[in-house]
Amino acid sequence: MTIANQHDDDSLQFAEEEFSAADKQGYGKDWPVLIVDDDPDVHSATTFALRDITVAGRGIEFLHAYSGAEARQVLEQRRDIALIFLDVVMENEDSGLSMVRVIREQLGLAEVRIVLRTGQPGYAPELQAIRDYDINDYKTKSELTLTRLVTTLTTAIRSYDQLATISASRRGLRQIVASANDLFARRGLENFAEGVLTQISALIGLPPEGLIAAKAEMRQDGTHTIDEPIIVSAAGRFRSWMNHPLREISDHRIADALRQSLENRTNVVDSGSTTLFFETSSQREIAVYLNTGAPLPAIDQQMLEVFSANIAIGFENVDLFQRLNAYAFSDLLCNLPNRTRLLQLIEERQEQGLAGWGIALVDIDHFSEINDALGYENGDRLLRAVAERLQGGLSRQCVLARIAADTFAIFGPSEQIDPQQLLHLFDSPFGVNEYFLRVRGTIGLVRLDDQDGPAQAAMQRAHIALNRAKNDSRGRYCYYTHEMEDQTKARLTLLHDLRAAIEAQGLELHYQPQIDLQSGKVVGAEALLRWQTPDGNVPPDRFIPLAEYSGLIIDLGEWVLRSACVEARRWHQNGFPQMRIAINVSMVQFRSPSFVSMVQHVLCDIGIEPAMVELEITESVAMEGALAMESILGQLKALGVSLAIDDFGTGFSSLSYLQKLNVDRLKIDRAFVNHIDTASSRTSIAEMIVRLGQNLNMTVIAEGVETETQAGILQRLGCQEAQGFLYSKAMPACEFYRWLQAHP
Repeated sequence: MTIANQHDDDSLQFAEEEFSAADKQGYGKDWPVLIVDDDPDVHSATTFALRDITVAGRGIEFLHAYSGAEARQVLEQRRDIALIFLDVVMENEDSGLSMVRVIREQLGLAEVRIVLRTGQPGYAPELQAIRDYDINDYKTKSELTLTRLVTTLTTAIRSYDQLATISASRRGLRQIVASANDLFARRGLENFAEGVLTQISALIGLPPEGLIAAKAEMRQDGTHTIDEPIIVSAAGRFRSWMNHPLREISDHRIADALRQSLENRTNVVDSGSTTLFFETSSQREIAVYLNTGAPLPAIDQQMLEVFSANIAIGFENVDLFQRLNAYAFSDLLCNLPNRTRLLQLIEERQEQGLAGWGIALVDIDHFSEINDALGYENGDRLLRAVAERLQGGLSRQCVLARIAADTFAIFGPSEQIDPQQLLHLFDSPFGVNEYFLRVRGTIGLVRLDDQDGPAQAAMQRAHIALNRAKNDSRGRYCYYTHEMEDQTKARLTLLHDLRAAIEAQGLELHYQPQIDLQSGKVVGAEALLRWQTPDGNVPPDRFIPLAEYSGLIIDLGEWVLRSACVEARRWHQNGFPQMRIAINVSMVQFRSPSFVSMVQHVLCDIGIEPAMVELEITESVAMEGALAMESILGQLKALGVSLAIDDFGTGFSSLSYLQKLNVDRLKIDRAFVNHIDTASSRTSIAEMIVRLGQNLNMTVIAEGVETETQAGILQRLGCQEAQGFLYSKAMPACEFYRWLQAHP
């Protein structure tokens, strides 16, 4: 047969040719082919000629456009077109060539095959068009016989099919990788299995509808035997079958497919469904039923096989994920949320608003001592008992978490977090094995009404309140205020500056003379640490506690001892051989295991007479831990140094214990010297300390002496030595040495 266009210069002529019936039998979805030409007869002729043609068992679906603009509209709606027959000359002489760039560059259709057709070859020379434009064939309409047209169509569609398959494979692999990331982020069997169905359905372009059955028991609810298949995930119209045994599935066709897959350990494919089987390394047998509605294409089956491997690995990791989740977000000892999980809960609540909510931190006082005394197992039992009692005292809206070794956190409505009630929970002893332990709690609270920032900031403020409560007095509670945070920041800044000053040797020792009240002679000097900054002098009562808190006092204390001994040796070598040097020692230094050996090394290194070195400890340090203190002081005395108790009278000393300590000197606190010239109880205390020293054969020295009257009274009471502004302020080493030479 011959079909001719009315225009002689733009004609399609097809010779009569025969095709077998097999070529005309199609199945499945037809190949979409777009004809773009401004001549309706070309559309009719092409459609008529190819109406019964099949390629790879599929027929042809013809789409039509009569201009470049119409073609663009079609292509924006249908991105699955396999082949485009494109006329060169339409609205203008290069409409077809322009359309090629639109298809490739603007619409991004890389797989679609383009056959350029023209009735006027001169407008677009063949070699130039093929070289400069991304087309797949270029034919004049006059040379397109039916055989050549069918050949061109078949070749282009097969090429498209191969490219589309490769592209689909790439997209599928990318989707598999992306879906694996999503699946592995899921925690728990049910959540993971649900994600498997969702991702498989998305992979093959179907709505999520299917089932996952497991032959091995995955739920520890005791309701099923271990060999009975159970539906562990269900989606779509099967959702109601979740957690049911396979024998209860009403659709026998689906149940049979799942059972056959599990029993025969194979995939099962029929006309309307696909059932995949896989086994994990832990011998857990799993089958996934998909309601596909039709046999899956080969590419989809291949992608499912790849994806199934990921599914198997994922199910193997579910238990691991659950264990990791428990470690990451739970306190396994008390079966409570941990700090990380609590922060998550606070952040989740932030989306709804935190007005009216608060956080309380409950710290068990002296818990480490209980651990040391009774062992860690009993310490753990105590923690569980405290957690149980706290949980019982809270409303359901409150969350209890364990955020540190001996610290619990409560998050909930502020009106339901009553600190007094929480403290009362500690009134009764806690039963731990054969022990009944009376412990107290200290509480820091923060109201979140006016708090901004992340959850971590809220927790930090609660910690600030807890630390303030601990510093003030344990066994009480304290609410956070903004002033606390300012003070904490200032303290941190000061600590940073102190560390820098120590490293740069920016601190120095001043010396204050100590006078014999009877003779007026200088008998010694106390070394006092000073810190001068560009902003002024920082008092010792501000930076010494910081040094103790941070541990800097250990190295700083050694530097003070060494420097003071070097200066005292200078006095001894230059005419003042009996000058004693007094050096303050903090509790933190005494608790250091290396303190005694450090003192010994300094004495040997400097070569100073130990009897000329006096270590001053406060009364509170002297009374700390009788046996330990006796041992340390005994070792120091064995080195030959003398010992003094500073600020005596401000503490609560046991006189019998004081006698055991074998110290050399008592120092009357300045508080009892300031008003000694008036008739008051302070005079009586000073007199009592002097008599106590005499009875214990200790020298008594008074500090803070500022007037001759005070010095006279102290002398009459029998006090042997004094220091204070009456004689001199504390001076730098060089200035003190000049003063010493002027006061022999």
